[in-house]
Amino acid sequence: MVTSAHEGMHRIFQERPEILGSVFEVLGVPLSAKATVDAVTTDVTETRPLERRVDTVLRIGPSDGEDFLLAIESQSGRVAGKEASWAYYVAYLQAKFRLPVLLLVVCQDGPTAKWAAGPFDCGTRGWTALRVYPLVAGPDNLPVITDARTAAKNLALAVLSALAHARNPDCDAILEAISSALQELRETDPDTAEYFFDFLEVTLGKTPAGEKWNRIMSFVSYFPGRGTVRETAYLEGRTEGEAKGILSVLEVRGIPVTDSVRERITSCTDLDRMDTWLERSRTVERAEDLFDEEGTAAKPIS
Repeated sequence: MVTSAHEGMHRIFQERPEILGSVFEVLGVPLSAKATVDAVTTDVTETRPLERRVDTVLRIGPSDGEDFLLAIESQSGRVAGKEASWAYYVAYLQAKFRLPVLLLVVCQDGPTAKWAAGPFDCGTRGWTALRVYPLVAGPDNLPVITDARTAAKNLALAVLSALAHARNPDCDAILEAISSALQELRETDPDTAEYFFDFLEVTLGKTPAGEKWNRIMSFVSYFPGRGTVRETAYLEGRTEGEAKGILSVLEVRGIPVTDSVRERITSCTDLDRMDTWLERSRTVERAEDLFDEEGTAAKPIS
């Protein structure tokens, strides 16, 4: 699973390669629908102490032509000297794998996208030895998808659209559309729905768009084991309900509850343990006996 906004912007191409067809269509580069996609090592370091890594390198095998490499970079802003690194990536990968190379740069704002489009020249005295033309996907060419049915037809592209337009006022509508599409998808393909729910939470982070997504997720069912907002909210709700149930049973039975016992019950987050305590609350003679791990103090009521 993704671990940062930067990583997420390029990991989606590795984990959901179906997005490539839509992105290439937006960029005006034909790509056959039956193309194969395989990850290639991202290490383009030849000797130490050089430390060069391109975010993602994919080998594309179109059904209507020769294989080529696609190097993908995620760029959040203009970086001095980055164009030299891109020229190095393209030249090195082509020399190493003996395949044509395309460079795709994914951006989240217009000025960065405009800069990243290049072209970038390497040469001197009026002579160009190498020229790099990156493909750029950003808010200027990725569609704004605000219709749930459209989002459902191409979720990967809709999610990439949300990332590219995260700073756009239209992003709220994009996220609402994606949420509706994912809530329907979870009935038939919960794994894919889980992936995109969590992907957006991590990649949008603590931005205004991320806060909007967290609010949306608080109203949908959770997927266990991910530690995400909707799971946390779900578990907090369950543990709170279990605690109230335990205390209510003890109260009805006239069992005194000290502050320390109440605190232990209400602060517990282990649902299995709370289920055990709820069962014991019907038979224990003292509230403290709930916590007897062997259950020896839980005696039937005569």
